[in-house]
Amino acid sequence: MNQKGIIPEALIRQPQVFQMFPIGKTTWWKGIKEGRYPKPIRLGARAVGWRVQDILDLIERQAAEGGK
Repeated sequence: MNQKGIIPEALIRQPQVFQMFPIGKTTWWKGIKEGRYPKPIRLGARAVGWRVQDILDLIERQAAEGGK
């Protein structure tokens, strides 16, 4: 766990992803298909999640690119 209390290995669901990285659902899924955003991890037949670290890395990369 880091100093902010975030567990990088933890998995989060889509609503939590959008709290960290506000974006529309359609844009999010299009970005995944194009390879701009991290791919989900299958949790079950109808459930997916993302690693917290992958989302944090995405936020850092976007900040470095100036929000592109």
